[in-house]
Amino acid sequence: MERIARVLAGELDGKETQVRGWIFRTRSSGSLVFATIRDSSGIVQTVASKKDLPEGEFEDLKRALVESSIEVVGTPVPDPRAPGGRELRLTRARVVHQAEPFPITKDQSEEFLLDVRHLWLRSRQMTATLKLRSTVINALGDFYRGEGFFESQGPMFTGGQVEGGSTLFEVPYFDRKVYLTQSSQLYLEAIIFSLERVFTLAPSFRAEKSRTRRHLTEYWHFEIEVAWMGNSELMDLEERMFEHVAQRCIRDRRDDLEVLKRDIGALKAIRAPFPRLRYEEAVELINRNGREMRMGDDFGHEEERALMQGMATPVFVSHWPREIKPFYHRPDPADPAHVLNHDLIGPEDYGELVGGGERIWELQVLLDRIDEEGLDPAAYQWYIDLRRYGSVPHSGFGLGVDRLVCYIGGIEHIKWALPFPRDVRRVYP
Repeated sequence: MERIARVLAGELDGKETQVRGWIFRTRSSGSLVFATIRDSSGIVQTVASKKDLPEGEFEDLKRALVESSIEVVGTPVPDPRAPGGRELRLTRARVVHQAEPFPITKDQSEEFLLDVRHLWLRSRQMTATLKLRSTVINALGDFYRGEGFFESQGPMFTGGQVEGGSTLFEVPYFDRKVYLTQSSQLYLEAIIFSLERVFTLAPSFRAEKSRTRRHLTEYWHFEIEVAWMGNSELMDLEERMFEHVAQRCIRDRRDDLEVLKRDIGALKAIRAPFPRLRYEEAVELINRNGREMRMGDDFGHEEERALMQGMATPVFVSHWPREIKPFYHRPDPADPAHVLNHDLIGPEDYGELVGGGERIWELQVLLDRIDEEGLDPAAYQWYIDLRRYGSVPHSGFGLGVDRLVCYIGGIEHIKWALPFPRDVRRVYP
């Protein structure tokens, strides 16, 4: 059994070839049937003549509707009129399953396509997106393995918050309440004392009622933690990571990027180094670009948009005010009003791609920050313990894979960047 990609590549020209897949479209004219067949590797046109196929097989093929599954045998030949430049001239065609009339037709609404997401995944757009997503995830893992990292995991049930209590999903857990994880960060910090360099890919959950093109309630979170690394060195690492991912996708997924109509030039522009601004410099630039913002305020969508005017690559914004960042960020010893952290803001209106920086590693500094934030130290006792027994300087970041796929693929809305999106309104299918 061969893949359609090999047929399209011309590797099997003139040789009897067997492929299987699903009917993408079909038409017939008397004694001929033209059936375009797809598998995960590509789409090829087939032509069947009534005189070349057994009678029952020809009639079954003629009746077969879109998305019927099929196995065919034929000879590939060059044909410039056919999609992909080749067609498969059939001698056998077995319809494995005669599909019912497919419910998706042209010009369906987005809501309808979300309702039948289990079927819309078969579209060329979603197939290209899922391939791109797989390549992005593989590229991330390959990059960090090449940097000496180990993959590890944290739990999905947690007893405390990471980002903020108002965005926690509370769930019953036998005789008490726990929460779905917002991040694996704190647990990865524990693991660095064993492995030093770790990464994870896991779902995270945020009970945010945001209905924007960039937010999900369940999203795939790529996170790293690394011992003996500071904020500046971490930004160096992220630059190399983004360049690696972009170049891998250009190399391996160019056809799929073309299906998605992605500007390849925008991906070629993802080259280190990226611009680096301190928070105050970023606020000044935002104001110069026409968006009024006060020092000490956090960035929203409009502020990020103003910041990125004219920018072709992501931009680092570092040294944020401590009062608007979570408790674990390390205050700058030279300027304790700010923390040694950064956000990486994407161009083309994709917003924050990465949030990271140095973690507090001094015991008393951590205790003070927990107290400032009004958190219960008992809920973080194990985390505090890490600062009692051989604590070291360390850093880490979190990256939303779905948002990164949007950026790499030029996808307008995050709900099209993963197979089954979950947001404030949708948990079906």
